[in-house]
Amino acid sequence: MSELPMGSAGSAGYTSPPGSANPAGSEGSVPLVAVTGSTGRLGGRVARRLAERGMPQRLVVRRPDRAPRLPGAVAVRGDYADRAAVLEALAGIRTVFMVSASESAERLAQHKAFVDAAAEAGVRHIVYVSFYGAGPEATFTLARDHFHTEQHIRASGLAYTFLRDSFYAEFVPDLVGEDDVIRGPAGQGRAAFVGQDDIADAATTVLSRPDDHAGLAYDLTGPESLTLDEAAVILSEQLGRTVTYQPETIEEAYASRASYGVPPWQLEAWVSTYTAIASGELDGVSDAVPRLTGRSATSLADVVRTTRG
Repeated sequence: MSELPMGSAGSAGYTSPPGSANPAGSEGSVPLVAVTGSTGRLGGRVARRLAERGMPQRLVVRRPDRAPRLPGAVAVRGDYADRAAVLEALAGIRTVFMVSASESAERLAQHKAFVDAAAEAGVRHIVYVSFYGAGPEATFTLARDHFHTEQHIRASGLAYTFLRDSFYAEFVPDLVGEDDVIRGPAGQGRAAFVGQDDIADAATTVLSRPDDHAGLAYDLTGPESLTLDEAAVILSEQLGRTVTYQPETIEEAYASRASYGVPPWQLEAWVSTYTAIASGELDGVSDAVPRLTGRSATSLADVVRTTRG
């Protein structure tokens, strides 16, 4: 539905040097990496890639019975806000792949609690999935949470790597209403929508040799920056029906979404999905995906073709 926002954009150990007796990411059978969010789209992709590389991992999830069953992976319970559970879940872990918590008014507090517990547990490095253009005054309101999470990670003293992804390409079709129209106050602004497989491949590269990426932030984008008019043309070609984009005013956007009865912070987040594009803050193509993965970033057309099959 056009009223839905795009995603906010909701681990391995230190690789042994060449010739080491230990395989990458392991000391005996003890995993050096923890992956959060493995029951979701992005965390699950990363967990599967690490398993394919033979890297032991600990999957930190609220419900271990829902975690993917992967070779070398052990699921443990851990809620971001549950200090005791996180301390136990991260005992002995060196590197944590931290996916942002579900969108809520308490998300930033949950992130800070998790980071504090990770530091207390002896974690050395956090690889955090942040957002393109994260900043204290970002137009996209949830990008402000990502900025403050980054700042808290920096202040913790832990090594860090930030993966600042643009809006997910997989969610662009979800912006289309039942009448095949995308509505929102994005004007003719542009965004370089990024595929989740590209993010997962980039993350796996970082997690395979985290020391090489300590202290760095990567902007993860698709290969082209598109207006919603251009995105609608691509969707039309891939979905086999005519999709169009109809700009709204900000007032119209708030009014059309108010009927959902969501709290103010969520309503503002929905609308700012589009105003962030209009502001130009999402316009920009980075070479980080090609540098980290060794291949070109995936286009919106290819993502939609693959996911909508």
